[in-house]
Amino acid sequence: MKRIKQLPRDYRTLGFVILILALLPVLYKPLRDNPTSATFILYWAFLGTAWNIMGGYAGQFSFGHAAYFGLGAYASTVLFVDYGISPWIGMLVGAGLASLFALLTGYLSFRYGLKGPYFALATFAFAEMIRLVATEVEFINTSIGITIPINKEIGDSWSMLRFNDTPSNYYYAILALLTLGLLVTVMVRHSKLGYYYQAIREDEDAAAALGVNLLRYKISAVMISGALTALGGGFFAHFFTFINPDLAFGVSVSIEILMRPIIGGTGTIWGPLVGALFLTPLGEITRSLVRTPPEFLSFIQGRAGVDEMIFGVILILVILFMPDGILGAGRRLWQRVRWPS
Repeated sequence: MKRIKQLPRDYRTLGFVILILALLPVLYKPLRDNPTSATFILYWAFLGTAWNIMGGYAGQFSFGHAAYFGLGAYASTVLFVDYGISPWIGMLVGAGLASLFALLTGYLSFRYGLKGPYFALATFAFAEMIRLVATEVEFINTSIGITIPINKEIGDSWSMLRFNDTPSNYYYAILALLTLGLLVTVMVRHSKLGYYYQAIREDEDAAAALGVNLLRYKISAVMISGALTALGGGFFAHFFTFINPDLAFGVSVSIEILMRPIIGGTGTIWGPLVGALFLTPLGEITRSLVRTPPEFLSFIQGRAGVDEMIFGVILILVILFMPDGILGAGRRLWQRVRWPS
């Protein structure tokens, strides 16, 4: 117990949060019976956490995380479907490929001085390049995509990431990945590496003047973030049992990933999780509103795109009134309550 108390508060908070999340399906039967929504929340929280290491802590805004996501999804799927290799091993292979691709793209970008919006556009271009290549490669079935066969006779198999009888196990699988992502974030934050990242984020010129190797540390942030994102891509493929270039490398993937930390609070440990807790149910609510609206809104029923418009308006309002995210707004409110002027 004494050793636990000696740990930094972020480690103790992490342990408490993960324990609560692990117990939720046990204590709350509706979640155990229908874990899909909760699984989605943790899934997006994990991907947002992966992006946050690079975009939040190191300050390297990426619009192309779909590249790493898709590499992880395709590597895990091809190894499983064609060679029968466990998805977990395939996810690790995908993480390795993604980190190598991050090394290449990071070096090409940072070596030639790309930063800010120019780097963001470069990441988008790299992701689009891979998407276009994937639509023509026969080895991965071109634009048709790959369907993962489901053998319902197997039942549940952790080694094959297949849970036909107990779908709530998907919740625990993504919880394990989220735990990994949050643990990496906490370790980075409390290490010299994290201090270098934050120095680069705040002022690259000042960091360089103090002896920080900008190229090395920015590339390391991209590699860590890309590898974690690839793990999420592998989970996605085996959860939905189908991928194609648009699903794996599409721009919508990159936008969905970065929205969680932006709304929750970038450069914070818990921002991506808070953003996922807010945005994922919000998306379901807006879709439900269009499907079965109240009588005074009956004119929007079944109209395509209206749910996305409502979702977008709410996001714009959140960004306008909470520019540093929900956590930042909560912190300011707490300071006003605690120390009223």
